Amino acid sequence: MPNACRWGYYQAMPRYVLLRHECPPDYRVGSHWDLMLERDGVLLTWSLPRLPARWGGSSGDEIEAERLPDHRLAYLDYEGPVSGSRGEVRRVVAGEFTWMSCDEQRVEAELASGKITLNNSGSTWQLRVTS
Repeated sequence: MPNACRWGYYQAMPRYVLLRHECPPDYRVGSHWDLMLERDGVLLTWSLPRLPARWGGSSGDEIEAERLPDHRLAYLDYEGPVSGSRGEVRRVVAGEFTWMSCDEQRVEAELASGKITLNNSGSTWQLRVTS
């Protein structure tokens, strides 16, 4: 499993992006959202099967999130096809954020739209969005 956080230099205003990843019908996973948080020159990434209610979804304020391998910073500004015939991504929301805490079990950040908390429950992560 990839590391939840990498410790290193402090960056005052890192960036984040929420991408809609539309996957082809025959791809191994269905379409989903990718939440990406900048840290130490990479994007810590979680796949979200649906959006929490505070972000326009209908599934409440806490949802399951799958930790993915770190992604390249290019995805902060990228929209378009994903290599390997894995569909395409479009930016839903992006901006700067402030780290509140970050370790292997818990990630907290303050976005313009509110606070996010990701808790590692062992096999999965839980994302909670609060105002």
